Amino acid sequence: MPRRLPRSRATLALALGAALTVPLALTAPAAATGPFSVTALTFTVQAGGRTCTVDADLYRPAGVDRAHPAPAVLATNGFGGSKTDGSTDAIGKAFARRGYVSLVYSGLGFGRSGCLISLDDPGIDGTAASRLVDFLGGKRAADDGTRADFVTLDSAGDPRVGMVGGSYGGAIQPATAAVDHRVDALVPLITWNDLAYSLDPNNTAGGVPGAFKWQWTNGFYLIGESRPLTVPNLDPSRINSLACRHFVTEACETIRTLNSGSYPARATAELLAYLRSVSPVSYLNRVEAPTLLVQGQADSLFNLNEATATYRTLKAQGVPTRMIWQSWGHSGGMTDPAAGELDLTQGNLESSYVGRRILAWFDRYLHRRPDADTGPAFAYYRDWITDPNHTYATAAHLPARTRKLYLSGDGKLVDNRGKVARGSRTYRNGPLPTSHSESLLTGTVGLPDPAPYDTEGTYLGWSSAPLTRATDVVGAPRAVLKVVSPQAERTQHSGNAADKLVLFAKLYDVAPDGTQTLVHRLVAPVRVPDVTRSFTVTLPGIVHRYEKGHRLRFVIAASDDAYFGNRGIKPVTVVSAPDDTGVLELPVLGG
Repeated sequence: MPRRLPRSRATLALALGAALTVPLALTAPAAATGPFSVTALTFTVQAGGRTCTVDADLYRPAGVDRAHPAPAVLATNGFGGSKTDGSTDAIGKAFARRGYVSLVYSGLGFGRSGCLISLDDPGIDGTAASRLVDFLGGKRAADDGTRADFVTLDSAGDPRVGMVGGSYGGAIQPATAAVDHRVDALVPLITWNDLAYSLDPNNTAGGVPGAFKWQWTNGFYLIGESRPLTVPNLDPSRINSLACRHFVTEACETIRTLNSGSYPARATAELLAYLRSVSPVSYLNRVEAPTLLVQGQADSLFNLNEATATYRTLKAQGVPTRMIWQSWGHSGGMTDPAAGELDLTQGNLESSYVGRRILAWFDRYLHRRPDADTGPAFAYYRDWITDPNHTYATAAHLPARTRKLYLSGDGKLVDNRGKVARGSRTYRNGPLPTSHSESLLTGTVGLPDPAPYDTEGTYLGWSSAPLTRATDVVGAPRAVLKVVSPQAERTQHSGNAADKLVLFAKLYDVAPDGTQTLVHRLVAPVRVPDVTRSFTVTLPGIVHRYEKGHRLRFVIAASDDAYFGNRGIKPVTVVSAPDDTGVLELPVLGG
């Protein structure tokens, strides 16, 4: 039977708003105290065939006028937020104090902005944001007649404008830049590349859905559907609707398909097509604005692979692009960043590495200062460095996978094929999940999240010898696997992708005392396209030091309670021989 969100957990999921509304509070430090005024504005815009009211605040620095114009910053809220929450409001203040005209607004379907939640669809949300760019460029007035004739222009109607924001307020940026090439610079933080991967990840090729990330997805859905209760602003077209009150219809149908646990061919094709249509993966080819990507290492919602995919696409098409992997993301630490990190409750832009990079990005592309140093192509946070002034390392390119380890039949990870022992081992799944990576639900009610675990008999693990020196892994590990599962082989051609085998790959750090750590609780769900063929699993990117004396432990498990899993019992056997075994490839610094 498909798993559904129990009533008790659905109630708890409403509390996820605190976790899912990223507190992107770039409050200015004491040194940045330039005075400014704030004016509340509304805009009536046409977007996606609907007439929508957009609620906004305009932050205007003192001394900025037609004779002394300034570049602009445009921003909107994270999911569940609005222009008045601590995050969005703080962006306006932070950049106004630094001399930018700031226009912050409640995204469609949030706060007092009208229309339905449409998941940062470029044709809807991006179009609405483009109408605000019209205002900044002097092409239109706000509903009360207010005009912005004090923004730096590149040409008539073309304002010098950048965008900044996180999560939902991050994805709106490429969505806007794809439909409006007047946008000059983007700084998306902790956001997605492909919602199909984010919400229903499959970490192998094959074009089929993966394992439904039911906690994250239903948390967002319940927050969105509860908006008419918490902020009375129901779209008139949904007054009589009980099944889909605050999202566009396609989003509600997608949630229903995901929660059904079933993937019939037509519904699956529609699901994937819709999620990708509202994702940068489908429209990045239209983005020209220089982009500084900031992604969180502690993020099981939008992991480092999402930013990496966006980075590689933009770089390949010649867009000026940089990428930073900071410490915090959606999975904890958002309100308590590590020492020296960009603290979004303190707004330490000048005193944090990421903050300085953001300011330099806007110096270069909004103030057009050619000598502004926009930094290296790639930077990453190292949590094993104790000096907060030296936690970031930089590189001219992403690290390559340089070390191979082989899956031996005796459960060891060995460094050459000649050491592989012949053998086979088997695990089987049960009717309920038997492995745990994370739980959003315990955290939202103040309970501790149990440490990750796997139940004996429902997983296979391979462990390396104790490391002879500290080993730094930076990037996305990859595994090439071959499994045997007669039950999965019989059902995988049923015409329903839900009948294909699901497994979960992950990499632990095992200390000398046996304590094991699942780095940032990240796992790689896989729905195997064809169990008669080998397949490649790309694990979520990590930045992690395996200390001397520790062991690397690679695990494939039958289930994970944060995801939907196998339909039916599907035992799995892994066979190893020196000339035919699984391979784990690690991006290890220094080879």
